[in-house]
Amino acid sequence: MRTEGNSTILVVDDDRSALESLSEVLQKEGFSVLQAAGGAEALDYLSDEDLDLVLTDLRMRDIDGMKILEAVQATRKDTPVIVMTGFASMETAIDAIRNGAYDYLSKPFKLDQVRLVVRRAMEQAVLKRENRKLRSSVGGMPAAPRIIGSSPEMLEVYKIIARVAPLHTTVLIQGESGTGKELVARLIHETSGRRSELFKAINCGALPETLLESELFGFVRGAFTGALANRAGIFEAAHHGTVFLDDISNTTPALQMKLLRTLEEREITKVGSTEPLQVDVRIIAATNQPLDELVRAHTFREDLYYRLKVVTIDLPPLRQRRGDIPLLLDHFVRRYSQASAKSMAIHESVYPTLIHYDWPGNVRELENAVERAIALNSSGILTPDDFLGEIKQSQADPNAPGSAIYPYLSLAEKEKEYVLEVLQATGQNATRAAEVLDIDRRTLYRILERHGIHRGSSIRF
Repeated sequence: MRTEGNSTILVVDDDRSALESLSEVLQKEGFSVLQAAGGAEALDYLSDEDLDLVLTDLRMRDIDGMKILEAVQATRKDTPVIVMTGFASMETAIDAIRNGAYDYLSKPFKLDQVRLVVRRAMEQAVLKRENRKLRSSVGGMPAAPRIIGSSPEMLEVYKIIARVAPLHTTVLIQGESGTGKELVARLIHETSGRRSELFKAINCGALPETLLESELFGFVRGAFTGALANRAGIFEAAHHGTVFLDDISNTTPALQMKLLRTLEEREITKVGSTEPLQVDVRIIAATNQPLDELVRAHTFREDLYYRLKVVTIDLPPLRQRRGDIPLLLDHFVRRYSQASAKSMAIHESVYPTLIHYDWPGNVRELENAVERAIALNSSGILTPDDFLGEIKQSQADPNAPGSAIYPYLSLAEKEKEYVLEVLQATGQNATRAAEVLDIDRRTLYRILERHGIHRGSSIRF
């Protein structure tokens, strides 16, 4: 039952050791904790107990975490729900957030991370109610552009997308070239209330100023030589839709002023005209350069910068989410195998080769490398030799970026080595080892099983 003066948290997990471990951590933080060893037991608590927060595993044998989330939304809308899973993906992260989850944690996670998220959920319950009202005005999840990745960095991106998509807020996407900024912009549009209207994209760095102005704002007949008739620009064509301004950092101060007016007044003036035209568009901008530095260098307007960065999404470079490379590789191999009518397999040695490379061109470079490798391959099996150019060169050059990793253990080998060292130091006691590693016992079990170490060994479970 609820302890007077304490916040009560319901922890739901059908793995008893994980349930007890997480409950113990939360109790030490001063919370009153109720334990449910599965979804069915959790539903009983929802009908009887006064709860301040629900922390639930996603995949359970009887009733899964999404059903728990739905039940909380239906019966106690003010109670935040945090979903945990060891099977992270874009779809489950966005599904959880859009269906009302306060947050989404990918296992294995650090216990300090759980403490922080729980505290935030408690403190921001009012904000959660406001976000829920906004989400309820949006229909079900439509088909949307596919983003590949389940790393913690990408899960943060998915959560921001899910929260900002139903709004009309301007979004600034920052990231290196090739990280997928336009794909993120399209996903925001396709999961928003504007999805039935046009999405218009333009690369601001690819056109000279005069042509870019005409493309954005349109022109009237006689505005310049060759203007034989009135023409709508992108903003007018995308009325009620979304305009994606890629490479916004390459615009001139004069054009920046006109974009600022569009953002502030929701109106445009065609080239050669003096009559303003009202437009209703959502603007998503992208840059591969830090705009705050350009503002300090006086090459980008400060007022426009602050109008653009209402919500900022920072896309990580591929070298900072190497764990997503195998997923991306598999995805691109399937895509280009089908496109070329080839049946392709991937030799296991390809994965460490591509993981160790720094990918300065990011996801776009990886995609191009896979397309080229499949086009030139005649054996039906992709090997490291199929990935030529900078990748092969970096592997051979000990001074090249990313190549210094090769003399050392792979990430998986290092993980196994470290876990075994901790187990040896704790006398093969799995419970104590999990505490030292700052993970729960269920996560430790998965790590051991992944490396072929099972419960029949000398480890005390």
